[in-house]
Amino acid sequence: QVQLVESGGGLVQAGGSLRLSCAASGRLISTYLMGWFRQAPGKEREFVVGGSWRGGSTVYADSVKGRFTISTDNAKSTVWLQMNSLKPEDTAVYYCAATRRGTWSLEDVDYWGQGTQVTVSS
Repeated sequence: QVQLVESGGGLVQAGGSLRLSCAASGRLISTYLMGWFRQAPGKEREFVVGGSWRGGSTVYADSVKGRFTISTDNAKSTVWLQMNSLKPEDTAVYYCAATRRGTWSLEDVDYWGQGTQVTVSS
């Protein structure tokens, strides 16, 4: 069983930055790929970024390339999402995700966090 707990969401003005964190725990957590998804009001949950604990095989959604960065601390089993140059369209609930498959499709995610709200004002 794997547990994922996100923190770091909040309200920020357009152009600002936020850093989300995901504390991961559980059996064999290091064998999972880790990523972030988001869900805006009235929209489907969508992939944002994902990769391995070692930092390889990182994939970004086109909408966040060059603005968002995923990083990991293996010793602390923590995943961060640094979000810069935020836009109002980035407003969503952000979810940490763990999967053993690298497709980054919703149905292939094995574990989800509870989500953290990010609101970007214009």
